[in-house]
Amino acid sequence: MLVAISNLRRYLQDAADLATVEHALVAAGFPVESRTSLDEGDVRLDVEITSNRGDCLSHLGLAREAAAQLGMALRRPSTGELPGNGGPIGSSLILENTLVRGCPRFTARVIRGVKIGPSPAWLRKALEAVGQRSINNVVDVTNFVAGEFGNPCHVFDLARLAGARLVVRLARAGEKLTTLDGKSRTLDAADMVVADAERAQSLAGIIGGQDSEVTDHTTDVVLEMATWDPVAVRQAARRHQVRTDASHRFERLVDPRTIDEASARATALILEVAGGRLCDGMLDAGAALQPLTCVRLRPSRCRALLGIDLTTEEMVRALSRLEITVEPIGRAGEELRCTVPAFRPDLTREADLIEEVARVVGYGRVPVRATMPVAVGSPQASEGARRELGSVLAGLGFFEGVTFSFTSPAHAAAFCPEGLRIITIDDARRGDEPALRPSVLTGLLACRRRNLHAMVHSDGGVRLFEIASVFGEQGSATVEHQNVGLLLDVPVAGKAATRDEVQHGVRLMRGAIEALTGRLSARALAVEQAPPHAPAFDPGAYARLTLGGRALGYLGVIAPETQRAFELAHPVVGAELNLAVLVAEYPPVAVVSALPAYPGIERDLSLIVGDETPWSKIEAVIRRHAAGPFVGVSFVGTYRGKQIGEGRKSVTVRLGYREADRTLRHEEVDAPVASLVASLRAELGAELRA
Repeated sequence: MLVAISNLRRYLQDAADLATVEHALVAAGFPVESRTSLDEGDVRLDVEITSNRGDCLSHLGLAREAAAQLGMALRRPSTGELPGNGGPIGSSLILENTLVRGCPRFTARVIRGVKIGPSPAWLRKALEAVGQRSINNVVDVTNFVAGEFGNPCHVFDLARLAGARLVVRLARAGEKLTTLDGKSRTLDAADMVVADAERAQSLAGIIGGQDSEVTDHTTDVVLEMATWDPVAVRQAARRHQVRTDASHRFERLVDPRTIDEASARATALILEVAGGRLCDGMLDAGAALQPLTCVRLRPSRCRALLGIDLTTEEMVRALSRLEITVEPIGRAGEELRCTVPAFRPDLTREADLIEEVARVVGYGRVPVRATMPVAVGSPQASEGARRELGSVLAGLGFFEGVTFSFTSPAHAAAFCPEGLRIITIDDARRGDEPALRPSVLTGLLACRRRNLHAMVHSDGGVRLFEIASVFGEQGSATVEHQNVGLLLDVPVAGKAATRDEVQHGVRLMRGAIEALTGRLSARALAVEQAPPHAPAFDPGAYARLTLGGRALGYLGVIAPETQRAFELAHPVVGAELNLAVLVAEYPPVAVVSALPAYPGIERDLSLIVGDETPWSKIEAVIRRHAAGPFVGVSFVGTYRGKQIGEGRKSVTVRLGYREADRTLRHEEVDAPVASLVASLRAELGAELRA
C-alpha cells in the first residue's frame, strides 16, 4: 500500500514528523518496506498490509492506527450537507440488483450539469504523491476517495447508459466488453457485470468499460459505490488476468456498512471540483444491513493471555482509540461489551480484541522470560496409534507411499460408493485428473503402475500403504475421511495367476489386517463376504470388515477391468480401513487368563462343500451348534481337485475341546463332533472327506 505522509497528516489532529509516523505504523504491525522522497519534503511509504486488514488499504485507516499509537485524535473528513436540487433520482436512473449474494450492496447517486476539466492542484498533488496520474476532476475524485476511505467507486456517463438503467447481473457467455485499459474482453458466464439495458458496462469490482466512461463531453454522471463478493472478484481477476486497486481492495472485503460515509464524501468532492446539481436521494439495492458485531471481553482473560497487569480502564482506552465502543456490563464491570465498527469485520471474538489491546498498549510491555517452563506430557493415544500402525505394516513388508489427492474421473468412478458423488474442480491446471479421490487405492494403484514401468521388483511382490484423506459429496454436504489404504501383489509363479494364488494373496492381506488390528485393538476382527461397494472390485473376492461390531472397511481383489486400466500385469489385493475406528481402539486393553492346567483334544474335519460356500458360513454353523467342552474352531486349509469334483472344495477345520478341571478323553468328544457333522450336513450340505 503506497501512502504519502502529506496525505496521512490530513487526518491527524497534531503535527507529527516522518520518523514518528513511520515508527507508529511499525509498532501497530504495519512494516514499511520502502520510502521515496518527494517534492517539498514529502515522503512516500510502501506499507505492508496483511490480507485481513482491508480497512488499512486507505490513508484514513492507517492514520487511525498511527493516531492510536501516538495518542492523537483522528480528524475525519467532513461532507457537510449535500444539496439536492437536481430533481428526484428515480426519474433519472433505474437500478436493479439481481445478484444480492455476489453484490451485497450497490448504491448510485446522480449529479447533473457537471463540468469536466482538470483537477485542482491539491487533488492532483494528493494523487501524484501515491504514484497515480490525474485524469480529470470527476475521475480523480473517485481515485482519491478510494485511497482515502478504502471504498472503490466508479462514475458512468449517464447519457451513455442505454435506458438510463443500471443492472447488476451475470455476464452472458461470450459477451464482449471493452474495458478502460483499451482491451476487448470476452466475458464468462460466471463474471459479474454492471450493465445498462443492453450490454455490460463494467467488470464488477475490477475495471470499468470504455462505452460509458466520463469524457470532456460528459454533463451528467452516475456515482457508483458498491461491495462485491471477494471470491468472485478474485476468480474474475485471475480469469481475465487483470489486477486493479479496486479488485485488490474488494478481494479483502469491503463492508457494505461503510458505503454511506464514503459515498457522501465522493459526492461532496465532485460537487466541489466539478459543480453540478445533485439529484435527491440515493438508489440502494442489496441485502439488509447487519447490525454491528458485539463481542464480550473479560478483563481477567485479557490479563491472563497477555501476562500484563492491565487495568480495565487501560483496556477501554486502548479499544476506544480504535473506535471500538466499550460498555461495562455485569457487577463491577466483570465484562466489557465491545461494539465493533463496520470497517473492522476481522474482529469477531474475544481473542481478537485482546490482540488489539496488545497492539495499542505495545508488545514491548509483554514480559519475556529468560527461560520458559515446559511440562512434558505423555504422548497422545492417536499419535501412538499411528506410529504403531506404521511400525506393524513396515514389519510386514509394506512401503509407505504419499500420493496425490486427485485422480481421473474414470478412476474415481470405479471406486466411488453408491450414494456418494465425486467432487471435481474446474481448474485447467489439473488436466486429466480434476477429481478428488474417493479412495486411497487410486493413488496406490497409480504408484504401483509407476513401479512396474520402472521394473521395480520385490521378493513376494510389492506391498504399499498410505494414510490419507478421501472425499465425496452426499446431498449438499462434503464428506471427508482419513483412511488407511493397503495394496499388495498376488504372488504369481507362472505367467498367469491361478485361483489358489489369488486366494493366497487374499489370505496375506487378511493376515496383515489381523496383525494390525491385533496390535491396535483388543476387539475381534470379523470378515464377512459381501457384494462390492464399488465396481473396482471382483464380486467373487470381496469382504467387509468390522471391528468389535463397528464398520472398519473392506478388502478385495481388484477387478480385471480396473487392473487393466492401471496397466498392471498380475492381480493385486486392496484394502481400506477407517483410521478413526483404529485410533479409537488404541491402546488395547490386555486380557490375561491362566494357562490351561489339563491337555485338550483337537479334531480335524475335512468338509466337502460347494465352491461358493464361504468360510464365514462354516464357522457360524460350527459355533452355533457346537456342544460339550468346545473351546474354539480354526481354519486349516482348502483343497480343490479331481477327487473332490467340479464346483466343490474341501475345507479342513480344526475343532478344540478341553475341560478346565480334568483331562478330557477322546470318546467324550465323539458324540459332540458327530452331532456337529450332522448339523453341517443339514445346513450346508457338507460331506466328510474320507
